[in-house]
Amino acid sequence: MKKIIFCISILFGITAHADQIVDVNFVAKNKTKTFFDNEVVLIDEAHNNFHTLEGRYQPFANVLRSDGYVVKKNIQKFSLESLKNVDVLVIANALSDKNINNQNLPNFSAFTRKEVEAVYYWVKKGGSLLLIADHLPWPKASDELASIFGFHFNNSYVEVVGNREQYFELSDGSLAQHEILKGFSEVQSINKVRGFMGQGFLIPPSAKPLLVFAKEAIAYMPSKEWDIDDKTPVISATGWYQGATLEFHNGRVAVFGEAGMFTSQIDIDDDGEWKMGLTAKGSEQNEQFLINTMHWLSKKL
Repeated sequence: MKKIIFCISILFGITAHADQIVDVNFVAKNKTKTFFDNEVVLIDEAHNNFHTLEGRYQPFANVLRSDGYVVKKNIQKFSLESLKNVDVLVIANALSDKNINNQNLPNFSAFTRKEVEAVYYWVKKGGSLLLIADHLPWPKASDELASIFGFHFNNSYVEVVGNREQYFELSDGSLAQHEILKGFSEVQSINKVRGFMGQGFLIPPSAKPLLVFAKEAIAYMPSKEWDIDDKTPVISATGWYQGATLEFHNGRVAVFGEAGMFTSQIDIDDDGEWKMGLTAKGSEQNEQFLINTMHWLSKKL
């Protein structure tokens, strides 16, 4: 156990204590527009979100705009009225008002029951939801919303045992066969993406796996944010998921347990700075993976 804890401190300790800033110099590689000002993506900012349109998800928005999406921010509580002209709703790392100043346990839902039901019926009628909830405290904040579609989040930090970096690959089954991996053409096909820790979750029988903890993985469940040592409760996360999709009545849902893989950030600490996300080494296909995922949500795949 001590060896594993040592590994996680090397891998992710910098993330726990460093300043995480958006990469303002990020430029999308994509040069081909699929959409022409008629597909609206709404990025949620009404629920204390860690990733926002002009903040840590600015590169995320840049990628979508390079493909022709109209990207806007949401500053309202969810209702059928507020979502009526939206094609894809993106919720990344929402947080309850009760946890703004203290992210340790207990963690609370970021959404009212009325909001959860509004999103549920909006998806059921044809809307598409991209729900992203990273490690503690964010899984618990979005768990009620996830569970209404049959997903079960784990308020933890998941590590693949013995891996200094986290990759999902077709070759080892951690990247599951899915139409998202094929894209529109061979040049858009995906065989490897990189993640940057996060949570693992369980999926309903009708969902399709995408990112799978196919190798031995464990979930750390501390009571305090990043307070991980050899006394921290641990359970197996082997066979859990960090990405999956669901066709729900007339709508679609894509769920991910990691947010950093879809943006570009710079982590800074006393030892210097390092890139995280779309421009990090090993993440060369992450941008296309994001675009393909959005195409699936837009019902183009």
